[in-house]
Amino acid sequence: MDFKISDELESMRKMAYDFAVKNIKPTMEEDEKEHKYRPEYLKKMGDQGMFACLAPEKFGGLELEEGNMAATLMAMEVARVSPSWGLPFNLQMNGPQNVLLKYGSEELKEQFLPGLIAGTSGGCFAITEPNSGSDVASMKTTAVEVDDGFILNGTKTWISGVPYCGCGVVYAMTDKAAKHKGMSAFFIDFNAPGVVQRAITTKLGLHCAPTGEIFFEEAKIPKTALLGKLGQGFAICMTMLNFTRLSSAARAVGVAQSCIEEACKYSNEREQFGQAIGQFQMIQEQIGRMSVEHEASKLLLLRAAWQKDQGMNNTLETSMAKYFCAESANFCASEAVKIFGSYGFSSEYPVERFYRDAKSYQIVEGTSNVQKMIIAQFALGYRKA
Repeated sequence: MDFKISDELESMRKMAYDFAVKNIKPTMEEDEKEHKYRPEYLKKMGDQGMFACLAPEKFGGLELEEGNMAATLMAMEVARVSPSWGLPFNLQMNGPQNVLLKYGSEELKEQFLPGLIAGTSGGCFAITEPNSGSDVASMKTTAVEVDDGFILNGTKTWISGVPYCGCGVVYAMTDKAAKHKGMSAFFIDFNAPGVVQRAITTKLGLHCAPTGEIFFEEAKIPKTALLGKLGQGFAICMTMLNFTRLSSAARAVGVAQSCIEEACKYSNEREQFGQAIGQFQMIQEQIGRMSVEHEASKLLLLRAAWQKDQGMNNTLETSMAKYFCAESANFCASEAVKIFGSYGFSSEYPVERFYRDAKSYQIVEGTSNVQKMIIAQFALGYRKA
């Protein structure tokens, strides 16, 4: 299988990295300390076409044959500079856009896709609730059908992008008795009456990436907001996660790469016992393992992205990539902190931040345990697709 990156893809990868270095990095450390999100960056990314990889030209997209690979490479490079700002790739493309393109009506596509692609409207997807995480089918948010629409009631929490989102995919139960077959998906304008967003500020990492809660209190939405068919929400959610997991894996790879770069730079500069610490075999053992884990995770990631561009059903390969990339990022971040010693425990160097940020990849889009469960079910023959 050939993973050679085309000149066009290489140009997009470099553009994303250069964008992050030029626009995000100058104020990044200050922004992280202040938990500051800059919405104007979203628009700048949109101006560069960074959210246009998957959509048709008529909506402002680039209609790329290798759209998933392009999105993956750019997410990786942005996260390499700022893990916080790697999130918009999930929020603008792999989540809302994918769902709209696959399940949305032409009316919904025309209403929401241009803003998501241009970065003028922040998007998100709302699954998690206070008492519903990995057990998606246990969600309590309801959507009751009435003559001219649906009435939503419930709470979503730990939703990336909130409270700066203008729209998003919301999953709710339309038939509680049917359990997961009673879940439906909707694409909602968050400016609708009865929809309230509130920030969550007590986070371990990703301080520049907003996270919050969405409250639906007798929120009235039109019937045209329905994605697919009634009761199709669980299937839509699983399909969506198969793409957002790819972006999560890409961001993890970007973080691991920066951890290795920082560890190597420090190991060549820091001297102990009359020589650079990189000369010591124990440091070399750490960097050697970090490098191999990083390369292995990157290959799993690129394979999954390539398969998606071929139209292949690759739930297994995506879960493998998401699991291994998340674990690799956390391993590399942990080893980098140890190599830096006391300085690794200090916010003076970025590895401390990478260590905190990397933990999110073991949680979001399905925890590492959930990914292992999926992988094992395939291996045991309990699951075929």
